[in-house]
This record gives sequence, C-alpha cells and structure tokens, in this order.
Amino acid sequence: MQLSVIILNYNVRYFLEQSVLSVQAALQHIDGEIIVVDNNSSDDSCQMMKTRFPHIKLIENRENTGFPKGNNIGVAQAKGDYICILNPDTVVAEDTFTKIFTSQLPTSNSQFGIIGCKLVDGTGKFLPESKRGIPTPWVAFTKIFGLYKIFPKVRLFNQYYAQYLTENQSGNVEILVGAFMLMKRDLYTELGGFDENCFMYSDDIDLSYRVLKKDKVNYYFAKATVIHYKGESTVKDGTYMKRFQEAMEYFYAKHFKKSAFFNVFMKVGSLFFAFLKKNKTTENNRKIDKYILISQNELLKEKLEKLLGKNVSRLYINFKNELPSLLKGINSNVEVIFDQNDLPFSTIISIMECCKSERVTFKIIPNQSNFMIGSNSSNDRGEVILIND
Repeated sequence: MQLSVIILNYNVRYFLEQSVLSVQAALQHIDGEIIVVDNNSSDDSCQMMKTRFPHIKLIENRENTGFPKGNNIGVAQAKGDYICILNPDTVVAEDTFTKIFTSQLPTSNSQFGIIGCKLVDGTGKFLPESKRGIPTPWVAFTKIFGLYKIFPKVRLFNQYYAQYLTENQSGNVEILVGAFMLMKRDLYTELGGFDENCFMYSDDIDLSYRVLKKDKVNYYFAKATVIHYKGESTVKDGTYMKRFQEAMEYFYAKHFKKSAFFNVFMKVGSLFFAFLKKNKTTENNRKIDKYILISQNELLKEKLEKLLGKNVSRLYINFKNELPSLLKGINSNVEVIFDQNDLPFSTIISIMECCKSERVTFKIIPNQSNFMIGSNSSNDRGEVILIND
C-alpha cells in the first residue's frame, strides 16, 4: 500500500465528513487507506462514520488522548509506505496526493523528511504557517515584535514564516504544520512519532525539528493547495492559553540550552502569543447581502432561499468566467455557495483562491450531504448550516 491518511477527530462531525469525502476522492487513483481516530467525541462523529463510511477504519478512543498520542495510535495500524497526518477541518483536492507523488520531490532520495503543502483558510487566503522556521530565541523575537512584517525581504528577520519562499514557491523549509504532514511511515516510526509529552501546539514543531536533526529535508510543496478551516477542535479560552504556554516551554526545554534570560523571554513570548491568539477569535456575525449558488440544482436554490430568507442567484454554465466578473469591485458582502455534487473539490479550491476578497465568503455543500460548511476567516471557528429536505 502506498499511502495511509490518518485523521484525528474531536467533536467536529461535519468537518470530518467533508474531509473524509475529499480524501476518498483524492485516493481514487492511489493504493491507499483512510484511518479515522476519534478522541472520545461527545457529538455523533463515530455514528456518522459507521453510517456513511462503514468501509473506513475507525478507532474509537475512550478518552481524549491528545494530538500526538491519537495520531501515534492511528499510524501504528497504518499499512502504507507513506503516511499523511491530516486535520479533520481540512479539504484536499482530488489531485493533491497524485501531484505530490508524481512531482520531482525529495521522495526519490534518502534525505526525504516531511512534505507540507499550501494551506488556505475558508476564505481562500494563504495561511503563512504553512511554512515556518525553527522558533529560536531570535526568530521568536522577530515574530513577537513584528520585524518580519517591517523587513519581509530581509532573511535575518523573515525566518519565522520562511518568507524567503513565496506562498507559490516550493522549496526546503525547517518547520511544517501538523494539519498536513506527509512522510515515510518508517521515518515516523524511527522517530517514535509525535512526542506524547506534548499535548498539542508544539508537537508539529518538535517532529519537524527532530526530522532535521536526522539530516533529513522538510519540503514545502506549493503546487498542492488544501483548505484548513483552523481552530475547529479548540476553544481559545484560559485552558488554551495555559496549554499553549506549556507546550512552547516544553519544546525549548527539550531542544535548547537553558538560561535565565531565555526562560524569561520565552515565557513572556508564549504568554504574548497566547494572548494574541485568544483575542483574534471572532464570531460568525457577518451580514451577507447577496448569495450566489454554483449548482445545476434549481430545487436546491429554492431550499436555500427558504433557509436564508433571501433571493439566491444561481450560476453554473460558464460560472468560471461569470463569477470573477460578478465579484470584481463589489461593495457589499457576498457569499458563494458551492454545490459539491456538481463540482470537484479542486475546482472549488481554485475558485476560492482566485476570487478571495474581504467582501467574499464561501460555503461548501459536500456531496450527498444535508449541510453547508464554511468559515469567515482563519480566526473563526467555522459555521455549519443544516439544510432541511
């Protein structure tokens, strides 16, 4: 078997359903498998998997074991030569994995470490954490004080988000994000997988760094774009702030020499990061002035009009040409709703990227599903709207 995709889920039933649908489509021409590990969700995630995807391996943990251990449990049962660690709040395109395996990438040599891809949020905007540098004290300093924004082209200051590469430029990077990590299963096993002492937040940094210490290469592959809604499994409350700080302190204590200045600096930095993340969280209270449905289904349009209480414009034929012109120069809030029964995920992702705007948001109705799903920004928890028959 070539590839095992491990999806660790916790209380994001609808995002999980959409993610599994996208991965199924992406594995059509690959000898692969999907393993869903559920960390004791209190919603009906497991029942949904058993009903809709009875052929997919489901591991039901009796407690929330955390991100590292949950993924390690999944990889332990994987059969693929390669594994992909994938968040449940992601959407991959139909050609994501074939692009990776057919491109001239480090997979062809022994130096191959982890491959990451281009991540965009629910509005189509690039997520800079797709590629990062090792957060040494200096790199953390440039991040905390915004020097990477002031001097974006000076490598001395732009290492936190590996800005020496543009979002559309593939190349070697140091740190990749745990939302999408593809690597050889043997290497993952050799490293012992994710460090289970990290409950969350520093686990992907730690794994990426340990791969580098094995003289391997981590690689950012910009030709594959994946939606990452972000934050679906985490409420950014006081507990979040405490765990985030503890995670960063653990990483530095594990990999760097101790010093009083370093410890104080990193504690302040961890608190600062956690505070910013907590206060960036917003609510889905955006007022939508116009809805555009991309679908062949006239009945669906009528259902959405009843549900949303507004007229819904429907496009399908030549929508790739019509939609950008409709959205160009708009001065009102527009939401585009994609009917994935008619459109592949790859088309949806490309349209989201090319039509991204402060005025435009997107939702997707997954294939044969009775809900639509989306997020207004990378700081939103996302929104699920049920569509009644």
